[in-house]
Amino acid sequence: MLVGLSALYFVTGYGCGADEDRLAEVMAADTVLDAAPEGARREERYQECDGDDRFVVVAAQYRYDGPSGAALRHYGEAARADGWRPRDGAGSGTAPSCFAKSSGGTTAYLQVEGPEHGLFHVSLVADAAQWC
Repeated sequence: MLVGLSALYFVTGYGCGADEDRLAEVMAADTVLDAAPEGARREERYQECDGDDRFVVVAAQYRYDGPSGAALRHYGEAARADGWRPRDGAGSGTAPSCFAKSSGGTTAYLQVEGPEHGLFHVSLVADAAQWC
């Protein structure tokens, strides 16, 4: 019986499904993902769900040759304008790199990384406890 219940959970409760797909669509519509600084060119955009922990990720990667501080300041302004709140202790200096807001009925986290080697990464992650 225990084997049967474990198998039933694995088949019905494991992995990502329709709820995570709906959450990814809500997150993908967030305008902050397309708010790249002037001169940045989008290289890639994707969405995925971690099947083990069922957290949703929607992200974009941009090519940007400008200074890192300018990109972080730009996203700080764009994030606040879109209702994102800076996380305490996030980022270095005056430009936070991590923000949070309610999205699709859960807390989503916005994280900006880079630019490194001319690329910076902007990701939204939801249903992950204290992502950044």
